[in-house]
Amino acid sequence: MIRKLRFRLVLASMLSLFFVLAAIMGGLNALNYRRIVNDADGVLALLNENGGAFPKIDSDFKWPAPGPRYRSPELPFEMRFFSVLLDQEGNALETDTERIAAVDAEAAQTYAREIWAGGRDSGFRGIYRYARCETEGGGARIIFLDCGRQISQFYSILRRSLLTAAICLVAVLLLLVPLSARIVRPISQSYEKQKRFISDAGHEIKTPITIIDADTEVLEMDFGENEWLTDIRQQAARLSDLTNDLIFLSRMEEQQQVTMIDFPLSDVVGETAASFQALSRTQGKRFDTDIEQALSMHGNEKQIRQLVSILLDNAMKYSDDRGYIRLTLKKQGKALRLRVENSAESVSRETLDNMFERFYRGDPSRNSATKGYGIGLSIAQAIVRAHRGRIAAESPDGRTMTVTASFPTA
Repeated sequence: MIRKLRFRLVLASMLSLFFVLAAIMGGLNALNYRRIVNDADGVLALLNENGGAFPKIDSDFKWPAPGPRYRSPELPFEMRFFSVLLDQEGNALETDTERIAAVDAEAAQTYAREIWAGGRDSGFRGIYRYARCETEGGGARIIFLDCGRQISQFYSILRRSLLTAAICLVAVLLLLVPLSARIVRPISQSYEKQKRFISDAGHEIKTPITIIDADTEVLEMDFGENEWLTDIRQQAARLSDLTNDLIFLSRMEEQQQVTMIDFPLSDVVGETAASFQALSRTQGKRFDTDIEQALSMHGNEKQIRQLVSILLDNAMKYSDDRGYIRLTLKKQGKALRLRVENSAESVSRETLDNMFERFYRGDPSRNSATKGYGIGLSIAQAIVRAHRGRIAAESPDGRTMTVTASFPTA
């Protein structure tokens, strides 16, 4: 339990940091990319306004409106671009590659025809940002701006930000692993004390229970059986069962090694289910079984018998009058699935969320007519986990309860 708590603490912290870093780095890089696109579109808009060329700058080195955001007088000498004028059929009428060396007229026309066929007004074609401006007569002028340097810088910043984020994550992980042990230490100590108390108290309680039981037998021999002695014997037996269950649960949570062998699971489940047939008939409830034959399992046979008994006992207790109980054992894929379903008057969301909690009972009044301590399903969960399985409860319609235990086959 403590190990899982540490793992969840570290996982939650790392995921939180990951999402924060992803939001920061993603936001910064998105803004950087948006700036590159806006600057390129500003230059293209200026070129389109002036027929595919930069306008003249006045004596005060001022650009005419609208002009790009970056308005240095050196801009015409820094930008590399080319343009193609197309007619309404997409044929090249004029090609200007004077301000670029990497693209010749043939390649420029090929690019332009691709953009014409695509029908988009702006976008990227490789490292070139383009803008399409309709002309009179149904033609278009397509201008391509070389953004190779800006894109290269963008990817360089992106790689560095990702590397920085990865280093931060690793550094925090290396710090968090030892710190998490100190964070959960008070919880670990409290949990260990609780388990030790349950174990020690259970063993100490066993002695007076044994004495009470023995004294009851002596009194019965001396004075005969009566309702008071019978009640003492019953309550002592209940207390003994509760003590044994608490000790068993404490040992299971300590993950003590248990003997694991291969055993016939189908036979074990069938034999255990058969012992409940008479009880179901007595209570007027229908009990059906669907057990796939010849299934085997590597585990502790005694604990699996106890698991089946707990699930069936719970279904018998909390099924409605004249209801039904259905036990199913199947192999599905690489898992063995044991399912116990029962009808019920109503199943609340609170019951589903808490039914595996220790001492929880669906009846808030804890009516003694329904025997039990609310610890059986906690033991069932501990048994399933000890066999590397999973257990869950569901109620799709609020009138039936289904508890499913899944075990790996290998």
